[in-house]
Amino acid sequence: MLFNFYKYQGTGNDFIIFDNREQQIPTWTKEQIAHLCNRRMGIGADGLMLLNKLEGYDFKMMYYNADGNESTMCGNGGRCLTKFAYHSGIHRSSYRFKAIDGDHEAEIEIGGLVRLKMQDVNQVDQHASYTLLNTGSPHLVKFTTEIDEIDVVETGRTIRNSDAFAAEGVNVNFVQTLSQDSIQVRTYERGVEDETLSCGTGVTASALLCAHNDNGFNRVEVKTKGGHLSVEFNKNNDEHFTDIWLCGPAEIVFQGVVEV
Repeated sequence: MLFNFYKYQGTGNDFIIFDNREQQIPTWTKEQIAHLCNRRMGIGADGLMLLNKLEGYDFKMMYYNADGNESTMCGNGGRCLTKFAYHSGIHRSSYRFKAIDGDHEAEIEIGGLVRLKMQDVNQVDQHASYTLLNTGSPHLVKFTTEIDEIDVVETGRTIRNSDAFAAEGVNVNFVQTLSQDSIQVRTYERGVEDETLSCGTGVTASALLCAHNDNGFNRVEVKTKGGHLSVEFNKNNDEHFTDIWLCGPAEIVFQGVVEV
């Protein structure tokens, strides 16, 4: 069968999107989704999303990693799907949608930047050489002073497949502080099993650990290989973060028809 698809990217994190509001998309297998995301044999992307209808919401987000498995929350994916919803005729001053980790809000600013509200974070697990927290997806954050010298694929893969994380997997973020309120982040993503140009939930996790105000409002500017993002949030004590917004571009790359 032939299906219309759309390719979007948010700071280089790219996604195949299908409009499934009429439920015309069949239940694809893991192998079919992985084939569509394959950069040599298919369309190529870090993940695949469906825009679904859901009563009481503007839409529902279904997200699959490049390996074909349904995944946890994707921040850049949520921003791209919001822009796709707008391009598909769903025009709102503020969007409300449901993803696998619960309800989200989103806004499209003048100029086209997309703001996505993330889930509150109420637990941060500090370890000797890294920190663990969940921003809709599980993330490990390691700080470094030589981020450009790190072999992110090799080091990230080793950590992701270590005994502590092999069963469920973990996203591995390497972070370098650039100034009081700016950082650089590189991420190895599970499910993609490679370094991506940007990871929204990883950027969010990294920014939360770099708050310049111990209590109250923070805004952290984030440099990734794919472009610039920012994270706004309120920090309350050491482990409680609320009103978290991931902000940045989300753009259509191309559209086409694919046979599945």
